[in-house]
Amino acid sequence: MLHVTEEPIHPGCVLFDDFIADFGLTFYQVAADTGIERAALEGLQNGHGAITAEIALRLARYFSTTPEFWLNLQRTYDLALASKTATGIDQIRPVAAA
Repeated sequence: MLHVTEEPIHPGCVLFDDFIADFGLTFYQVAADTGIERAALEGLQNGHGAITAEIALRLARYFSTTPEFWLNLQRTYDLALASKTATGIDQIRPVAAA
């Protein structure tokens, strides 16, 4: 089982710290250029939103990355968070192979 000792990094932190800030952009400009709703970007900035498949496609095109990059950030965050909060996982018995 995955044991996480650090706080997981929200994908919005990567978006804002490593892309928007590094490119000297504002989230208003990114919203206008990509068609991503400002409310969705604000949610990501606040650590409450999630990168959806559509947002991943738009960010990938805009920043010349891949949609998988953005979705993997979200997946990694979600799994790390779940591993810290899920209960009863250790009590699940794996099914025996036939």
